[in-house]
Amino acid sequence: MTPSNPIILVLYYSRQGATRKLAELIAQGIESVPGIDARLRTVPAVSAVTEATEAQIPPSGAPYVELQDLADCAGLALGSPTRFGNMASSMKYFLDGTGADWLSGTLSGKPAVVFTSTGSLHGGQESTLLSMMLPLLHHGMMIMGLPYSQPELMETASGGTPYGASHWSGMGGDKPLTDDEKRLTIALGRRLGATVARLQGIAQ
Repeated sequence: MTPSNPIILVLYYSRQGATRKLAELIAQGIESVPGIDARLRTVPAVSAVTEATEAQIPPSGAPYVELQDLADCAGLALGSPTRFGNMASSMKYFLDGTGADWLSGTLSGKPAVVFTSTGSLHGGQESTLLSMMLPLLHHGMMIMGLPYSQPELMETASGGTPYGASHWSGMGGDKPLTDDEKRLTIALGRRLGATVARLQGIAQ
């Protein structure tokens, strides 16, 4: 990674690994754009026990996000599994703590995309994607989706929406990503990366 390259933050929460796989594909799409780097970060789980705290370093996967990551990024990809048609509480808890960044406009004017995974095919993919867009709109971000010029949107029999990338992971979270889901997710990352490159004046 070249430190001078613009960074796109890929921020996700994943319980069984399905959303993490999407995040890695988003990052792959981002880094297919010359001059743009992806930074993978996650959020800690919210505990029902008030005194409980997560370890400072997760046992596996990406490091936990810090508010500085928001300041550093030139764009954001936000991902969460669905919880009754909404983003997971762990992701919302992190976003609820970004009031100072909202006041200072840390994310204002930066492009963003969203992605999700669900245990059932009609388990709230689109409403979860929309729920993640709302705080990003309050932050003044420019929300991007997937255009129907992506042919897989018309053909997919699993995940994939114009609102963002998605995956039907099965109730155990072990259903593999389909080829259509993979292509749409990589395409979303590439689209975000190319938009950041244009905004940063990086020739393609």
